[in-house]
Amino acid sequence: MKIILKVLGFLILGLVVIGVGVYMFFYIKWERSTRANMKLLGEEAPTLVTDGVRFRDLNKNGLLDIYEDPRADIEARSDNLISQMNLEEKAGLMFITMIGMNLDGSVHEKPIFSEPLTFFLESNSAMVAGKKMNHFNIIQSTSPEAMVRWINNIQKLAERTRLGIPVTIATDPRHGATENPGASIPTPFFSNWPSPLGFAAIGDTIVMREFGDIARQEYTALGMRLALSPMADLATEPRWGRINGTFGEDAGLSAILTKAYILGFQGDSLNDRSVACMTKHFPGGGPQKDGEDAHFPYGAEQVYPGDNFSYHLVPFEEGAFPANTAQIMPYYGLPVGQEYEEVAFGFNKSVITGLLREQYDFDGVVCTDWGLITDSGAKPASAWGVEHLSPRDRVAKVLNAGCDMFGGEAVPDLIVELVQAGVISESRLDISVRRILLDKFRLGLFDNPYLEEDAIDIIGNEEFIAKGRAAQRRSLVLLKNENDILPLPAGKKIYVQGMNTEAVSEYGAVVSSSEEADYIILKLNTPFDPRSDYLLERFFHQGRLDFPEDEKEELLDLIGMKPTITIMTVERPPVFSEINGGSKAVIANFHCEDEVIAELVFGEFNPSGKLPVEIPSSVEAVLGQMEDVPYDSEAPLYPFGHGLTFR
Repeated sequence: MKIILKVLGFLILGLVVIGVGVYMFFYIKWERSTRANMKLLGEEAPTLVTDGVRFRDLNKNGLLDIYEDPRADIEARSDNLISQMNLEEKAGLMFITMIGMNLDGSVHEKPIFSEPLTFFLESNSAMVAGKKMNHFNIIQSTSPEAMVRWINNIQKLAERTRLGIPVTIATDPRHGATENPGASIPTPFFSNWPSPLGFAAIGDTIVMREFGDIARQEYTALGMRLALSPMADLATEPRWGRINGTFGEDAGLSAILTKAYILGFQGDSLNDRSVACMTKHFPGGGPQKDGEDAHFPYGAEQVYPGDNFSYHLVPFEEGAFPANTAQIMPYYGLPVGQEYEEVAFGFNKSVITGLLREQYDFDGVVCTDWGLITDSGAKPASAWGVEHLSPRDRVAKVLNAGCDMFGGEAVPDLIVELVQAGVISESRLDISVRRILLDKFRLGLFDNPYLEEDAIDIIGNEEFIAKGRAAQRRSLVLLKNENDILPLPAGKKIYVQGMNTEAVSEYGAVVSSSEEADYIILKLNTPFDPRSDYLLERFFHQGRLDFPEDEKEELLDLIGMKPTITIMTVERPPVFSEINGGSKAVIANFHCEDEVIAELVFGEFNPSGKLPVEIPSSVEAVLGQMEDVPYDSEAPLYPFGHGLTFR
């Protein structure tokens, strides 16, 4: 035994030594890389005064250049800056990808062991100094104070580049409870609101624009100036994993909410108080074949068996474009059986140039969805229809299609190679660079990209929280109320499963078993297929909509014991006819706080929400639907627009 323990001790010691050695190797490598990148940077930009004009001397030449002059027209400022940019700087401007920050707000140069996603990210200095990039998508929620410090630190890095072009920080939605890197990022210190489906259940453009304005204020306090939202896609295919980010399946409803959302974030025109919107996903990402998502190879095809391509354009035609969305993101999918080339939309000249640019006269920034060019640890490149092309040739096809920026990529060297090889002209780059710079100027980033820490006081204030709670209340949909069982009387014994018991304990005695309860409150999530072929798949809820048989039987046994109020969290339209039939009351929840749900159950307010999607009655009904057509589920359990009240 002693020999075994001794051997184990040596093995453990050896592993520790190897681990320390590997860490030291990478630590030294990271340190050297940082030092090399920092040597590429110059001095900070001084603030000068010339002819009474105070300006930031971003190129450090001691003169007031047109692009530095806050009085000058932004078109003239953009043209002046383009004339001073070299090829590498233009190429770097055309990429946006995820970036990390340290928990204390310092620049991120080494991975953070407590945050595994940072191991997939390049260092701040590598992207800003080495690759000349200045658009980034932040995916962390540290603390408001740390985020302000990091924003100022990354802007200071950018200021030290040759021309001092400021950084634009983008973010996925942050005001809900769901976590899906690449789709949403819960941020606990922000005010909390229902999901986009919940806003569709409310159906009120005033509430939608008010949310946009509040979100704008919370974003700008942390330096987030580009919203990777809203989703103008339509939920016509119930299995699609992105439905939770849409405004439902009705094109008219989606259009008015999309418009109100953008006006809330941007205002009537883009300015230094705005958050620019990148509306997605043109020309509508909803009709995915069999509901499979186009992030992944098995979901590449978008199909239109109902010949309903034009229906999916309505939220753009009547929503995003009238609201003057600053930017547009095409989806990953490729259109099957249409007049357009059967390649992914980001590579698709007939869609980007022909439809978006020429037919709709859109001259704002078009940015591809994330990861079309190179494979990553999260997923393979979504280069559907052009898989045979090299990464360099994919970049050329995206540019020739009419896109301006590459999302989720950091390979500006490929653009440099294309120009040097004569495949892409530098004048073609200038068209995109100008569009991109105009948005930076409109947002006021060149004049002052820095934040004041006291600005964070507005984040999550009492007024914002109260308005978020009010929206949550209005989003809840009462689907069923057999014999007017709701609202429940106070003081009863309640068995709770799936939600916070403290939220219910204010109204009754929460008991530990269903046998001793007067009522059961059961909170369920929409079923899905767990998948793990790709890292990103783990965050997507897609596939099946019905409960597995063994899980369903357990739930039915519980429901049969006592009168049950079932809360169904609707991320996608669930198939739950038997559970619905056994429940005395059913509520559709769109990621509301448990306290708000309890308020409804016990009658603190009267429900008013209406379903933004059909709830199908069976798996067979789902299979019988056409991917591009709304309201076509045979004999739905609950139709679009259904919703009860107490009185």
